[in-house]
Amino acid sequence: MNTVITQVSEGIVRRSRGSRERYLSQLQDMKSQGVARQSLSCGNLAHAFAAGSAQEKRQLAQYEKPNIAIISAYNDLLSAHHPYLDYPAQIKRAAMKKGISAQFAGGVPAMCDGVTQGQAGMELSLFSRDSIAMSTAIALSHNLFDATVCLGICDKIVPGMLIGALRFGHLPTLFIPAGPMVSGLSNAEKSRVRKAFQLGEVDRDALLRAESASYHSAGTCTFYGTANSNQMLMEMMGLQLPSSSFVNPGTPLREGLTEGAVNILCDGLNGIESMGIGEMIDEKSLVNAIVGLMATGGSTNHTLHLVAIARAAGIIIHWQDFARLSQVVPLLARVYPNGTADVNHFHAAGGMNLIIHRLLGDGLLHEEVNTIVGPGMHRYCQEAYLLDGQLAWRTGVTSSLDPQVIAASGQVFNPEGGIRVLSGNLGKSVIKTSAVDESQWLITAPAKIFSEQWQLQKAFAAGLLNQDFIAVIRYQGPRANGMPELHQLTPVLSVLQDRGFRVALVTDGRMSGASGAVPAAIHLTPEALDGGLLAKLQDGDLLRLDCHKGELNVLLPAAELAAREVTVPDLSAHHVGMGRDMFALLRQNVSRADEGASVFKFD
Repeated sequence: MNTVITQVSEGIVRRSRGSRERYLSQLQDMKSQGVARQSLSCGNLAHAFAAGSAQEKRQLAQYEKPNIAIISAYNDLLSAHHPYLDYPAQIKRAAMKKGISAQFAGGVPAMCDGVTQGQAGMELSLFSRDSIAMSTAIALSHNLFDATVCLGICDKIVPGMLIGALRFGHLPTLFIPAGPMVSGLSNAEKSRVRKAFQLGEVDRDALLRAESASYHSAGTCTFYGTANSNQMLMEMMGLQLPSSSFVNPGTPLREGLTEGAVNILCDGLNGIESMGIGEMIDEKSLVNAIVGLMATGGSTNHTLHLVAIARAAGIIIHWQDFARLSQVVPLLARVYPNGTADVNHFHAAGGMNLIIHRLLGDGLLHEEVNTIVGPGMHRYCQEAYLLDGQLAWRTGVTSSLDPQVIAASGQVFNPEGGIRVLSGNLGKSVIKTSAVDESQWLITAPAKIFSEQWQLQKAFAAGLLNQDFIAVIRYQGPRANGMPELHQLTPVLSVLQDRGFRVALVTDGRMSGASGAVPAAIHLTPEALDGGLLAKLQDGDLLRLDCHKGELNVLLPAAELAAREVTVPDLSAHHVGMGRDMFALLRQNVSRADEGASVFKFD
């Protein structure tokens, strides 16, 4: 094992010892109560299967027979979740073949960040994660279940489901993906049309045609944003079947993988092997997840989500853990936005089983972890295929089938990972470097201050931004307005960068998993509304963003900054309408970004 991987893992174990022991003790208490349905009265149980078939009623009335909870994020608005419509019926059929019942326990909200980008609804996006966690808990609170199947893919949905499932950590749990849509308009062409629209070279109809050709069918969006990073993480943590993340919907293999996942869970419940998710996911599992994030250049949103997920399991990880791991984990994949390929190309080049093979071979992953298919990460070097119509497994490829997408054996795209942590007198932030050319890693330029992303867009349209500058978008943190993604800034700043100007972004908001070629120091904490120095910056202040040294500073004397007064803008427009007034308690009680930006106070 790489010594830094070992040191980081041991550090997490030490700082988490007390909270992890308390968490595991809680799980043992729940587990020791036995089959949940034995504690229900006849009236309780009658309500639980009143609408079931005669076969389901017979099954559920037998206390010793296991029962699986299905929790789904299905809706027909999200392309990624649309395929889940028929999954519950398929899961029930597969489980019944094994003598096990399954019930649709509950649905969770599933909003689409792609729809809400730049809209008021985006200010509910991050908080939807914790709402999903609570919805998962409500579904499982019926106390009827011996295991859980989670059907979720996109940005806040998988982290939310996982947080909720970990609070019922005595239950064996797995996730079943639905896969990405087939490739449409190339990501490079989509990006070109977006820039052309900003420059007024194409009209809205042309832009909509390009977007519709890119996002065109059922399945996950094909760029490597948060949704597809979620799928990577579920494999790295052993919560999905090997090589299952990026198989397209509606294919025989996709159907075989879904039934295969149910069979794995049922075999465990039938006594072959069974472990609750809270025990299975440990400190090593989370380190493996961070390593995967770095090696593939995944979404910066997971510097929030993984911290929150870990806390739900009694484990404490810090941004510094990400920083240290990034120093030794090389970037092995080039997938848009840090390349032109999409996740279908990534899967065809060798996909997750090849990445895991490389990382294990280089001593960068913990092999000794538990997964849904048994102990050991070596199992995730396998790939699934159909043999005479049945799911089977074979050794995956051991060298890249496309060295432009996954680095060739012995080669890397960058010796360090795709995400770094920046620290300095402005606080702490994260930056996705995998898509940023190294010539842009050091920028010293005057600040231009904005409190809304539309203000920057208006300044661009007026021709006021044709110069070197660092855009500061503040009062975008979780306490201010729910920490929305500011993805609409990407085309504007990219155009300015293409014109030869040195530009960057500093914000206490988010920039999504699609952060692109412009350096963006995001999730800055403390946020402006929580005493952050960001609130004291003025137009023209000289800022230095240095990815090489991991530093972010305003180049002014501390005494001058201390003497400045802060005037908080009127944020009331962000607190009403589109349901935002209902989330006031969450804004008031949310933790800092480096603590997961969560409203939960576990332990």
